Amino acid sequence: MAATATDDRPLTFEDLVAWFEKGAKPKDQWRCGAEHEKFVFRLGSHAPVPYEPPPTEKGGIKALLDGLTRFGWTPVLEAGNVIALERGKANVSLEPGGQFELSGAPLETIHDICQETGQHLTEVKTVADELGLGFLGLGFTPLWSRAEVPVMPKGRYKIMREYMPKVGGLGLDMMFRTCTVQANLDFASEADMVMKFRVSLALQPIATALFANSPFIEGKPSGFLSARANVWTDTDPDRTGMLDFVFRDGFGFETYARYALGVPMYFAKRGDRYVDLAGRSFKDFMDGKLAELPGERPTLKDWADHTTTIFPEVRLKQYLEMRGADSGPWGRLCALPALWIGVLYDSAALAAAWDLCKDWKIEDHERLREDVARRGLKAEIAGRTVQDVAKDLLAIAHAGLKARGKFSGGLVDETGYLAELEEIAASGITPAERLLELYNGPWAGDASKVFETFAY
Repeated sequence: MAATATDDRPLTFEDLVAWFEKGAKPKDQWRCGAEHEKFVFRLGSHAPVPYEPPPTEKGGIKALLDGLTRFGWTPVLEAGNVIALERGKANVSLEPGGQFELSGAPLETIHDICQETGQHLTEVKTVADELGLGFLGLGFTPLWSRAEVPVMPKGRYKIMREYMPKVGGLGLDMMFRTCTVQANLDFASEADMVMKFRVSLALQPIATALFANSPFIEGKPSGFLSARANVWTDTDPDRTGMLDFVFRDGFGFETYARYALGVPMYFAKRGDRYVDLAGRSFKDFMDGKLAELPGERPTLKDWADHTTTIFPEVRLKQYLEMRGADSGPWGRLCALPALWIGVLYDSAALAAAWDLCKDWKIEDHERLREDVARRGLKAEIAGRTVQDVAKDLLAIAHAGLKARGKFSGGLVDETGYLAELEEIAASGITPAERLLELYNGPWAGDASKVFETFAY
């Protein structure tokens, strides 16, 4: 029997494995939780927004959080600061530089997800308009330097901020200057998890290309179509990447638990306090050998927290998290869960998607991940362009959504949420390349125009 947070006995490796296994659900209980981040900026100046601004300025991140409570959101406090909001199974949280994140409730259909997203954006825009603030969905901030981005008052981010420069060159950029859109999906069993993990991990760079939407750094073209995706190639090799072991024989919950156990820790949370354990071993923690917590051993809550500090392109918790896409305009926020639900929640679609990528060499996965950050749909894998693979993948997702037969009140199925991605794949031109066309044309080299043209 797996340990619980109240057990007196120490956790075993089997308990860690069992924690992942506990996520398995029968198909009729599968849901999807959608997440997206967006930059908050000051209207007019396009400046980043601090948690609490000086008296000469109105409206900071705290005021935005406080303002949302009128819609039934409950504040979450840390050291007396509002750092998140909860409503039902959804929450609003802050990324390190004040990026505003919606982590949606587990929902049955993309219609539900899109309604939730629309309601959230309406609510935050109502409050933001009163405060003179706006929101931008891009993968990487187009203007701000790292030094300009404010720091949010969250304990875990202080620990990460101090540790990141020790293990990679771009970890602080990941924390402070990127935004993503993600989807969390269920699995039925270990075998189902393995199949979904392999398919989604191999094909994650295809999503990166379709959603590539961050060509600027500090006002200039960066040479990347997804500067966000490039950041992840130099953040922390211990906890990022394409996880070669997922594609090897014998992969399962135990393999992933062993990998996660070997990833250096960031922290343990004790009450309202984050204990800095950056670089420490979770195995040593299990053996009661951490000087910072003498004699203490972890609970399953500590293990669950630790799994959130691992950042591969697909992450296993008690569900699978798709992590490869840049944030974007709100129509594309609905497209990401549509893509992965269509591929992963229909057995025929899942098998067809595996046929797309099953012969790719393991050593090609990491190269493709890096190539799409620069070249988008023009990158190549196994003698094919990513554009061609993307067309096939979207056709598979379309068929998977059609087979699901989930209709809205207007008797419309879920396939329409793929329309923008299908247009991108057909054209071979990523959203980032559209932004560069504007930059080199009507915007006359002024990347700040993105705030006026593409704000929510």
